[in-house]
Parts: sequence; structure tokens; C-alpha cells
Amino acid sequence: MKKLIIFTFLCFWSTFFKAQELNCKVQILTNQVQQSDKRIFVTLETAIREFMNNQRWTNDNFNRDERIEINLTLNVQTFSLPDAVKGNLQVQVRRPIFNTNSGTLLLNFQDQDVEFRYVEYQPIEFSTTAFINNLSSILGYYAHLAIALDYDSYSLEGGTAFYQLAQQICQQAQPTGVKGWMPNEIPPRNRYWYVENMMSPAFKPLREAFYHYHRLGLDVMYNNIGKGRLEINKSLELIKKLNDQRNASFNMQLFFNAKTDELVNIYKQAEQADKVLAVDLLNQLDPTNGSKYIKITQ
Repeated sequence: MKKLIIFTFLCFWSTFFKAQELNCKVQILTNQVQQSDKRIFVTLETAIREFMNNQRWTNDNFNRDERIEINLTLNVQTFSLPDAVKGNLQVQVRRPIFNTNSGTLLLNFQDQDVEFRYVEYQPIEFSTTAFINNLSSILGYYAHLAIALDYDSYSLEGGTAFYQLAQQICQQAQPTGVKGWMPNEIPPRNRYWYVENMMSPAFKPLREAFYHYHRLGLDVMYNNIGKGRLEINKSLELIKKLNDQRNASFNMQLFFNAKTDELVNIYKQAEQADKVLAVDLLNQLDPTNGSKYIKITQ
């Protein structure tokens, strides 16, 4: 009987660990907050982390080493008693690279328009079918976006269903008029436009590039560096197609926000002729980071 109980317990925990998709780390910065008692932010940090990690976001099973890493850094700029929080949120999404102990950034974005109300110890409730509050909608949006990016990196347009859910979250939040969800905001670099673009046929080259870069490029470099680099070359050519039509688009800029340093390391190991070609193309696509790309040929 005791063995049966232990076996059942182990099966339960094995299923639990396989069920969780996200490995989310949360940090809340309160340097700009004037209140002396900042205990509420310790509680909020724990609540966000538990919400992101304990929620079941998909019907798929993940092993512990397959989980999608998310780093959320909330910089609180104002806190108005009793419960109004405003600030910005740095969102980083990372997934593992096959056969290595390292990962690759899928997203590196600072959301400038984060505002919500939080009552200490109040559970964070979320629904994909109705707007409950801005905090849970923001967290739910980034959870689905992280999964969409991860799935797109493993199969061609594999994240579509999760982009659609993120888009649905945007639509449900729009009647509130809160910034970050609206199509008419200037500049158009918010939650709405990121997922709207990714669902647009015009941005298919970027999603195809995402697959070539990660699954066919990075994931094979452990066994065949040259073959992997050729696929990364192909991903940049696909992005060039997008750039020719949508020069310096928001989503393309975010791609390079995540990939610039990695691209420098990848092409540093290439033949000299390939280095020159890579630097020329990267400077066309991402001129703001030209000072970094020059390191490839040095």
C-alpha cells in the first residue's frame, strides 16, 4: 500500500512538472516610489511569478528543460494609494538551443505603457474570453506571446493559435481605453501592433525567418556549424524581403534587439568573404547597431 501511494505521488508530480510551460522570473524595481513601506511589491512579485508559472497555458506537455524562460522586470514609476501602479515592463523571452546548455533570446522589449490596480493578496484572475483587469491581461498577453514565439521557432508558423489568443486579449482590453492596447497610439509600437503585425500576411517572411534562424539554424549548429549558418543567412534574406516592403518595421527592430549580439558571435566564426557579406546585409537591416556589427570583421 505504501509503495502504491509513493508511486501515485511520483506520477502526480511528474505530470505536474510536464504540464508547466513557463519558467518566469520576476523583479520589481521601486527606486522611484516615495512610500517607505514597499511590502506590497514583494507580495506582487510573488503573485506575478506564481500566476505565470502555475497557470496551464496550453494542452501540450513540457519537460523541465524545455520550459520557455521569461524575465519580467517591472520598473514602478508611480504608486498612488491605495492600489494604482504605473511604470514600464522589460520583457525577455528565451528558449533553449538544442544540444547545448545555452539559450537564445526570442524577444527583448520594454513596454512603456504599464498601468494597473493591485490589491495586496488579491488573486490574479485571468480569462481568454473576457477582460477582468489590466494586470492579468498584460500578463496573459505576454504568456501567450512567449508561447507563440517559441512555437514559431520550432515549426513554420507554429505559434499562430497563440498569436490569435494574444490578439483576442488586445481586443477585449480596448474598450477600457488603457494605453498599450489601442491601434491609434503614436508611435505604433505597442502590444496591439506587435501581434497585429505578426498576424498580417505582409509579415510572413519574418515568421519564416524565425523558423529558419532557430530550428534549422541554431539548433543544428552543434553538429554542423556551416549548415546552420547557411540557414541563418537565409533567415536574413527573408527579413530583407520584409524590409524592402516595410522598412524599419517595429517587429523587425525587436528581432534585432534580441539577436544583435548573437549574430556578431555567429558571424565572427565565418570565412572572411562571408563576414563582409553579413556585415553589409546587417547594416542594411539594422543600421542602429552598425557599431556592433563591425566587430565581426575585426
